Amino acid sequence: MNGSTHSPFRAFSGAGRMGSFRREASHLASMERVKAMIRERFELDEDTPLLVTEVACASPGCPPLETVVVFWTSPADRHQFKVFKPLHEVGEDDLPFRWMKPALIVPEGYGCDCC
Repeated sequence: MNGSTHSPFRAFSGAGRMGSFRREASHLASMERVKAMIRERFELDEDTPLLVTEVACASPGCPPLETVVVFWTSPADRHQFKVFKPLHEVGEDDLPFRWMKPALIVPEGYGCDCC
């Protein structure tokens, strides 16, 4: 490092730095709405790295569009979950309960094409 004291994850926070390739106003508004719900649900501050994206899935039994959420509470603690709906349909009832936050941590070395 160059001696800087900023978090190595700071590049993930903030609007427009990381996220969807779609730039329609309604899509970006949905993304910001879902991010706000996630920050509130899991008590994440604005500096907590958070990625919300909509992805296409071609696997059998998979919805055509799903929403993937990833956030880091420390460099070693990456939390991840999917909502099997397009981004614009995601609501508060689709998010895991706050008490499930520790269960959303992805173990180091865990690899899976489904999640």
